[in-house]
Amino acid sequence: MIIITANGSVGNAVTAMSSGAFDFLEKPFSSDRLIISIHNALEHLRLTNVIGDIQATGRSEFHGFIGVSPEMQIVYQIIQNCAKSNASVLIQGESGTGKEIGAKAIHQLSNRVNHNYVPLNCAAIPYDLMESEVFGHIKGAFTGAFKDRIGAVSNADNGTLFLDEIGDLNLDIQAKLLRFLQTSEFQKLGSNKLEKVDVRIVCATNRDLLKEVKAGNFREDLYYRLNVIQITLPPLKDRDDDILLLAQFFLDKFRHEESKEFTGFSSEVATFFQSYSWPGNVRQLQNVIRNIVVLNQGKTINLDMLPMELKQSLKKGNITGRHDVRLPIKPEKLDNNFQSAIKPLWQVEKDAIENAINLCDGNIPQAAAILEVNPSTIYRKKMSWK
Repeated sequence: MIIITANGSVGNAVTAMSSGAFDFLEKPFSSDRLIISIHNALEHLRLTNVIGDIQATGRSEFHGFIGVSPEMQIVYQIIQNCAKSNASVLIQGESGTGKEIGAKAIHQLSNRVNHNYVPLNCAAIPYDLMESEVFGHIKGAFTGAFKDRIGAVSNADNGTLFLDEIGDLNLDIQAKLLRFLQTSEFQKLGSNKLEKVDVRIVCATNRDLLKEVKAGNFREDLYYRLNVIQITLPPLKDRDDDILLLAQFFLDKFRHEESKEFTGFSSEVATFFQSYSWPGNVRQLQNVIRNIVVLNQGKTINLDMLPMELKQSLKKGNITGRHDVRLPIKPEKLDNNFQSAIKPLWQVEKDAIENAINLCDGNIPQAAAILEVNPSTIYRKKMSWK
């Protein structure tokens, strides 16, 4: 609802907004102002419905993934939708974002779950052994081939073949993989016999394959064969809502493994974690938490326990790609007269949001309109307070 009135008092505006109005227009107003208000109201309604759907189906855990952020909810939905298909999937993302977890999730949700999931790291296999690893070989095919070998495609028959770091495949193997994708047929190295299998291909890369295509390092026809369904995993620095959730998950896991008493993080550490750029993504965060738990004792993780690499970043202010870090001043360094009068900013924000929700009888979209924020912001804040 949009209220139009000649009585534009602040009190009337607040009452109207609290009662559910989206906007409040005071006469006289231009046609452009009305059109903008209607456009914004329709967009607000659309976003409210989208957020409502995410809230209704939102998951903090999904087949090995941990995260409540909208970015990850989209990833979960794509995996859920494509899992039962036989279409090839290309998973893109920086190192440490969880590309293999995504591949395993696709297999676990597919109709092939009772058959083999076969992972193959293309970057870890020498050039001269790649064809044998993928397609297998027969005895005597080359020096040292003392017996027949079953390749990855045969092992994955009726199941899923995951080709990690697909961008590292050399052009010769790319040509043979393309033919296999087109016909499902292959020949073992040294054999003239055609064999046929039923395999679902899932690939992953941290490279920009289109750039590799333009540079002549990756076949264009193979790229489009593999990139039927594309999933892009966001870097950790773009998952604000998930950083502390992941940190707590790893802390709980490792403290049990190491029989330690840690239960949480100091406000300084929490602030730093949410501000750090995490170039190694989730894998780096996992390793940092394990390092802290193994090398330290206590209940609360503080700044002194951070690995040297993070301490140096904090000291230099090297928080590339993130907002500035301003760690709280220790309470003991504040004058006593100020301590009772000043609340932490997060507490002020939390109080303001909760007060607005209460005044709107629990209607979050209305509260968001009054606070002049997107409803998704409030939903994410509420999740972070749990």
